[in-house]
Amino acid sequence: MDDLNALTRDQLDDARASAHGRSAHLFLHDGPLRQTVIALTAGSALDEHNAPPAASLQVLRGRVRLTAASGNRELIAGQVTVIPHERHGLHAVEDAAVLLTAVTAVPERMRGAALAAVQRG
Repeated sequence: MDDLNALTRDQLDDARASAHGRSAHLFLHDGPLRQTVIALTAGSALDEHNAPPAASLQVLRGRVRLTAASGNRELIAGQVTVIPHERHGLHAVEDAAVLLTAVTAVPERMRGAALAAVQRG
C-alpha cells in the first residue's frame, strides 16, 4: 500500500529540483490499470498528448489547467474529472500534484459497446 500524501510530497520535491519542473511516479500497475502521481511546478506543463481509452485526473495539491480542443478546465485540490477522449495537455497554474488513473486497454467487446453508446448520443 502506498501513502498518497508521502508520494505527493516526494514528487513535488522532485519536480522543484528538476530542470523541467515536473516529476512522475507510477505506483500502481495492475493489468491495464495504471495510477501515477504527477507533480508540476507553477508554469510547467505536459505538452499535448493522446488520451488512453479511459482516464481520470484528481488534483491532490495546487491548481492545474487541463487543455483540450473541446475546452479548457481549471481544477483545484480535491477536484476530479474525466480526461477527454482527445489530445490534451496539462498546465500547472501553481505548484501542483495530480493523481492520474488510466486504463490502457479495453476489451474489444467493451470497445464496441462504448462506440455504440457514443454514436447513439
